[in-house]
Amino acid sequence: MKRYLSILFIITAFAVSCNKQPAGDNTTSGIIITKISLPSRIETEAGANVTLNLRGDTGIDKNDKVVLRSVSNNSFDCPIVSVSASKLVFTMNRDVVNGKYSFYIARGSEQKKVGSTEVFIIKHIDVTIPEGVNIYGLVTCGDDPVPDVIVSDGYEVTTTGADGVYFLKSLKENGYVFMTIPAGYEVSSDGILPEFHSAVSTDAKVVDRVDFSLTKVDNDNFTLFVLGDMHLANRNSTTSDMSQFDTFAADLNKTLSATSGKKYMLTLGDMTWDLYWYDNKFEFLNYLGLMNQKFKNIQVFHTMGNHDNDMNEVGDFAKEFKYRRDIAPTYYSYNIGKVHFIVLDDIDYNNVAAGKDHRGEYVLDITSRQMNWLRKDLSFVPKGTEIIVSTHAPIFYPNSNFGWSYNLTGANSTGEANTAALVSAFNGYKVTFLTGHTHRTFVCDKMSSNNYRELNAGSVCGDWWWSGHLSGVLMAQDGAPAGYTVMKFNGENFDWQYRATGRPADYQFRAYDMNKVRETVKMTLANGNERFRDYVNEYNSSKFAANDILLNIWNYDASWNVKVTENGKTLTPVKVYTYDPLHVIAMSAKRLAATDNPSFITAPWIHFYRYATSSATSTIEIEVTDRFGNVSRETMTRPKAFTIANYK
Repeated sequence: MKRYLSILFIITAFAVSCNKQPAGDNTTSGIIITKISLPSRIETEAGANVTLNLRGDTGIDKNDKVVLRSVSNNSFDCPIVSVSASKLVFTMNRDVVNGKYSFYIARGSEQKKVGSTEVFIIKHIDVTIPEGVNIYGLVTCGDDPVPDVIVSDGYEVTTTGADGVYFLKSLKENGYVFMTIPAGYEVSSDGILPEFHSAVSTDAKVVDRVDFSLTKVDNDNFTLFVLGDMHLANRNSTTSDMSQFDTFAADLNKTLSATSGKKYMLTLGDMTWDLYWYDNKFEFLNYLGLMNQKFKNIQVFHTMGNHDNDMNEVGDFAKEFKYRRDIAPTYYSYNIGKVHFIVLDDIDYNNVAAGKDHRGEYVLDITSRQMNWLRKDLSFVPKGTEIIVSTHAPIFYPNSNFGWSYNLTGANSTGEANTAALVSAFNGYKVTFLTGHTHRTFVCDKMSSNNYRELNAGSVCGDWWWSGHLSGVLMAQDGAPAGYTVMKFNGENFDWQYRATGRPADYQFRAYDMNKVRETVKMTLANGNERFRDYVNEYNSSKFAANDILLNIWNYDASWNVKVTENGKTLTPVKVYTYDPLHVIAMSAKRLAATDNPSFITAPWIHFYRYATSSATSTIEIEVTDRFGNVSRETMTRPKAFTIANYK
């Protein structure tokens, strides 16, 4: 069977912005308009089916109808074809003309207003839909078609032809189609969300048309703001995650305002906290509302984390449903300037049961469907291209011997990839992995010999907001301050810097007088809790001697230069795998004093350096220079007090 349709090359803009407005005078009981995602612009053929995203049970019935009311008060009834928890499909009335409309759901004589939208009816030129194709569409920039744009359903990958049209034969299992934004272009936005993907009907027998619109931009030079774990959950307290996030947002907005040129954001997963979807009713829509309130005129590309899975569903695909519905595909690609970005999901909940007790039963790997798609995506990317890959869990992991271990080890089915198989897929490319999950920082740099590196880019929430709540000093379990990573791109070249929330850019390390640390860290801090003894024993062990100082340089790598001098004499560093003293007293001591076995307490990590000094009272000069020449300094006058207030 062949289907003949017509397409006019027009300005297209697939949009999923939520035009949520108060209901009209007449209301239809049971319909929940806040769960209907109404596009700001609907582009369709007359008489064609239109698919809208739904976010849960809306109360809409198939026997209801859509009513479009123009500004001149003409009404057009549009029958509903199907309705589910995720999609509403209705047929566009053939008499509708281009213009702005109020959008209602009608039940009998009652109507409930959802919002407003602009309808654009696509005119016709002849095009032939090949046999078996069930998703097709047009990609344009202004009035012009854009050829060679990659389009995928997460399984199949195709490109647009010279006429800007693409065709896909899809199983429609993912329920969406997405475009790989080509170099030198941008898409429109639904608040913070870039509009590069669209829901499609889940019936493979239905032919869906999805058009995409591009805008030409010069974004070879741009700044990317990378946001690790946020864990927003609206937990109630005078120093809750919400109030601390306000501080973070204000700081980031200050940095955004001071940054010129094109700007984008990228999350690294765990934007939310699955447990609190149910306990606090804080889900993805709440997260999006908060982000849209805090950040304007910037697109945020998202990566999925383990806590962004629905704990009350069974298996990986079902647990991802709300994320796919509300945020983005769980894996996709896009280009900014000369850099190809790939988003992957390395949290695999395959066959994991529903329920709170099974939330931690995921394994770390790249599923076979992602690997199959990845190889197809890379077939369109020239060798030697700079690629940024974002995943939630690290690809590599540091050990106590300052070496590196493979972190993806969960592959147990044909086609799944652990670390080695994933890395090998990128042979011939220059690859940087951006990861989160650890709530810590590290740089695994193998670029010189293997053409890849990994930046584990810290976390917005530090230790799940605990130390900020307890002490007003928000940091992670490794002592790294809560914050974000700033990456500046100039063509394929880029640099990066970790930015601590509320601190100047040169805040890149913390220095401790270990004489004072030992005096402070005693069992009495935690009311004698035995778990605290590890910290007490650590600082009194042979690992540390009298008059030592300790540096925590959280984003250190081998290309940094650290110079520490005492009375003009350069001191020799000794790498130590240890605990951050400030986190011990600001968070762990307080938590252990309150409960026997708390989570998120101080953990040992790799970016610590001990220096032996000759005196307890000498002044120490510290100069830390990162790989890009940024310098941080401290003159450490000793004895240096070790209190929370002294480090705030």
